[in-house]
Amino acid sequence: MRLHVPTPLRWSDLDAYGHVNNARMLSLLEEARIQAFWVNDDGTAEHAVGASTAVLDATPGSATLTLIARQEVEYLAPIPYQRLPLDIELWIGHMGGASLDVCYEVYSPVGSEPRTLYTRAVTTIVLVDAATETPRRITEAERAAWEPYLGEPIAFRRR
Repeated sequence: MRLHVPTPLRWSDLDAYGHVNNARMLSLLEEARIQAFWVNDDGTAEHAVGASTAVLDATPGSATLTLIARQEVEYLAPIPYQRLPLDIELWIGHMGGASLDVCYEVYSPVGSEPRTLYTRAVTTIVLVDAATETPRRITEAERAAWEPYLGEPIAFRRR
């Protein structure tokens, strides 16, 4: 199963060629990841995607830090500016003891024809205890929230 996170483009995401800048793609993936996995400031999980996966508290002073250990991005086609939000699909490609791989496929807006796959990416996130600054185990509640979204990892074209 995958999450679908509608992610709008901003004018500032474009480069001189009128396409989404490669570095800005990391920000768009971050926006989708926050919507999918972080609880709101008030502790609720009512995000745009309405996902039960939003179980991480990333507010200032929280007990857990989510650190990026690795990112890999494969750009398949330039993304032109469009007013409708991109459809970013997310799932978990691997869940270890203290880390997980969040997989992404970035598609043209829902309803656009033809449906275009622009980007594939993976972010490895390590959960870290804020007090000790050492990795901490994924809790049973987190594992239960994320397991329904566990799927095949991204198969990049050129490795």
